[in-house]
Amino acid sequence: MALNWREMEETLMTQLRLYHHPVAVTWLFTEEDVARFRQTAPHVTPVKALTYCQWEVAARMQGKTVLGTADKLACTNAQVSFGWRDIDEREIRTQLKYCVDEAQAERFIRSKPRMETGSVRAVVVGPLGEAVMPPHVVHFYCDSVQAYHLAVDYMAATDTHPLRPQITMSSSCCGGSVFCWQQKTFNHCPPCSGSYNAGKTERGETNVFIPGHELESVVQRLLQRIERSGSSSVTRPGDYFPGGDVCKNCPLIAFREGESGAEVCADCKK
Repeated sequence: MALNWREMEETLMTQLRLYHHPVAVTWLFTEEDVARFRQTAPHVTPVKALTYCQWEVAARMQGKTVLGTADKLACTNAQVSFGWRDIDEREIRTQLKYCVDEAQAERFIRSKPRMETGSVRAVVVGPLGEAVMPPHVVHFYCDSVQAYHLAVDYMAATDTHPLRPQITMSSSCCGGSVFCWQQKTFNHCPPCSGSYNAGKTERGETNVFIPGHELESVVQRLLQRIERSGSSSVTRPGDYFPGGDVCKNCPLIAFREGESGAEVCADCKK
C-alpha cells in the first residue's frame, strides 16, 4: 500500500523517536516554479538574511514551510552549494582555519558538491508531512542510533552495501543535501563547526539525507521489520526501545520486580 508524505513522517517520528520533523528539501529551478509555489502553497519567508541551517530550524522545530531565495541567504558556504555564488578569494579564505595553506583550502572547496551556477531559483524546506510536491531530498537531524536505523533500512530497501557518504569541511547541511540529490544516494555527515552558537543544532545531532524518491521504500522496509519482529529496533527485535544491544542481544540490561541487580545470561555466568 502506497504511503503519503504525512504517513511516512508519522511512522518515522513514532517508530524512531525522532526529535525533529524530517525536512523535505525541494529545489525550484524556474521562475515559473517559484511563482506557482508562492500562489498555491502555504509558506513563510525569512525577514532577514539567515543561514540555510536556520531556514531549516523553522521546518524541523516549528513545522513551517520556508521559501528561501538567494537574497535571504547569509551563509556563503550555502550560496556556493546552491550555485548562488562563485568561489572567489574571499570564500577560499573562510576555509583557511581548517586547512594547512591557501592552496589546500582552494582545492578542498572546489571539490565540494555544488549546483550549476544559476540553475536554482529558490529552495523550499518544510516538514515532510506538509510537503505539497515530491521533495528532492529528505534531511534528518537525528542521533547516531536513529541514523544507524535509517542507514540499515536504506541499505536493505535499495540493496546497497556498503554506503559511502561524503564529509566535507563545512557545508554539511547544504552541501550534504546537494550531494544526496546529485548522486541519488544516502548521505550522512556530522554538523558544521558553528552548529551550537549559530542556532543550528541543540544536541550535537548528526545529519542523514535520503533521496526523496527512495524514502517510501525505506519506510516500507521499516514497517516490514516491525511486522516481523514486533518493533522498529534493529538492535533488539521485539523491544519497542531503539538501542539496547548488549553483547549480541544478551538480556543483560534487565530488572526483577523488587530486587536489585540485573539478570545475567548463561554465557556471562561462565
